[in-house]
Amino acid sequence: MPGPGDRGGAKRKPRDAKGTLVRIIKYMAVYKWAVVALVLLAFLSNVGNLLGPQLAGEAIGVVEEGAKLGVGKIDMDRVVHYAVLMLVFYVGSTLMSFLVSIGMARVGRRIANHMRRDVFQKLMNMPVSYFDRNQAGDIISRVSYDVDVVTMSLSSDVVQIITSAVTVAGSFVMMVIISPPMVLCMIFTIPVSVWYTRHMSKKTRPLYSRRSAAYGEMNGFAEEMFSGQKTILAYANEDRVTENFSAINRAAAEAYRDADSLGITMGPTIGMINNFGLSAIGMGGAVLYLLNIVGLKQISSFVLYSRKFSGPINEISNIINEIYSALAAAERVFEFLDEPEEPRDIPDAATLTDCRGEVRVEDVSFGYVPEKTILKNIDLEAKPGQTIAIVGPTGAGKTTIINLLMRFYDVNTGQILVDGLEARQYTLDSLRRSYAMVLQDTWVFNGTIFDNIAYGKENATQEEVIAAAKAAMIHGYIMRLPEGYNTVISEDGGNISKGQKQLLTIARAMLYNTSMLILDEATSNVDTTTERQVQSAIRGLMKGKTSFVIAHRLSTVQNADKILVIDHGSLIEQGTHDELMAMRGFYYKLYASQYE
Repeated sequence: MPGPGDRGGAKRKPRDAKGTLVRIIKYMAVYKWAVVALVLLAFLSNVGNLLGPQLAGEAIGVVEEGAKLGVGKIDMDRVVHYAVLMLVFYVGSTLMSFLVSIGMARVGRRIANHMRRDVFQKLMNMPVSYFDRNQAGDIISRVSYDVDVVTMSLSSDVVQIITSAVTVAGSFVMMVIISPPMVLCMIFTIPVSVWYTRHMSKKTRPLYSRRSAAYGEMNGFAEEMFSGQKTILAYANEDRVTENFSAINRAAAEAYRDADSLGITMGPTIGMINNFGLSAIGMGGAVLYLLNIVGLKQISSFVLYSRKFSGPINEISNIINEIYSALAAAERVFEFLDEPEEPRDIPDAATLTDCRGEVRVEDVSFGYVPEKTILKNIDLEAKPGQTIAIVGPTGAGKTTIINLLMRFYDVNTGQILVDGLEARQYTLDSLRRSYAMVLQDTWVFNGTIFDNIAYGKENATQEEVIAAAKAAMIHGYIMRLPEGYNTVISEDGGNISKGQKQLLTIARAMLYNTSMLILDEATSNVDTTTERQVQSAIRGLMKGKTSFVIAHRLSTVQNADKILVIDHGSLIEQGTHDELMAMRGFYYKLYASQYE
């Protein structure tokens, strides 16, 4: 996991905006008919808006004609007629625009739901190695913050782009129809605006990419610190954590500042360019009027259309930054969706049913990274119903063996056989369902105690859950709670002790009837008296099952059929407790050190 000095997306390359946009459009294509209807409605809304300046010009033309005929000759009925038509078109356009906004907001929410569903499904198919390499907070940021940014852009910016494009195109056509010579007065602003927008986009795009990455990092660091709050307080390390967060927060704020400080200059600059065009229209229109080439009617309509033409260009330049921000966020989501998934089943993989529990590990070597080997030429055999204990100092590679048995990782060399068939020949689901696990790192979820115990067995009955809880020595504690088995455990079990959480996970494993069992420091969080009781229950659970037990307290594995001693990734001793004690080797020293 990167340290504070490694954090930051400052070195990220510019995003593939076109590729990301294509993938967003694919999500929108699921709702293509709704989008097409909304686009058509947006088009009609803008047509109504575009008719307004023409009607205003007609009204001014009536006034101009009446003024030439003399005082009192103005046809006010026609003026009112054009004014009423303008009001009707503008009100209708506003209502249609309102419907488009509501519709796009709904489509955006559905796309967000679709995208989050894809991300969560992807999470379920990711290998354990991905979560070992990446911060949980950064992953959560992609699921929540980044998807929200995309949704907001779809709900507002897409509508704005559509309406602006229609307005710009329609206004330009109307200006050409009204007076081509006047179009020449402001045509120079178009290439300047396009060039400036493209030039600034190249600069701002990587900055928004960096901003999204920086926010992901900040969320990841905050999530780590929240989960370790008690440890931080216990070590009085608040000041250092605050300093580290301040540095990361400052980097995120600087990324935000760099992106927005450059981005916000686009709107005013485009506005200034358009104002130059408006000035040119004013001077050119005055000359053309004096030459009797155009009248007040044409000039007034043209000026209104020029404002409608330049206004959306100014708006587009403003929202272009939000669009690039959304594209940066979307690409972070798509990067995750493109991550390689956990290796799935080979063609014609067998389903492991009626597992006997015969396991052989043959000449297995493994390293989490290629240049560092953790396990070296490990061999072991577990016959059905045997208990295999794995002991050794911290970091020797004990848990790595469990990771390989469960196929959280695949071996680099050698092979692992279950019931005579190489583990990769089985479907992954059927292999893992053949094991029950109780780990040192307990996991409970926000739900009732009943649901937590019954997690591994669908449609478990109340009697089965109670029997498992009694066997795990936690039934009495549960019955002392106000709601008994219906008591709701808070998120991550914050309202129960670590020992009680571990007993719940033991009860869960007892209910989950399998042929093989893995116990990784399964009683590390319970007191000595409770441990003796639970050990008795675990022995009953292990009866008839092939069991792999990792333990630091060697007194808990004395009755194992075989004890494997691992040191620095190598299997250095194996045998029963009595055999290893008689050898007076590494195991003997470990055992003696615990009783000195």
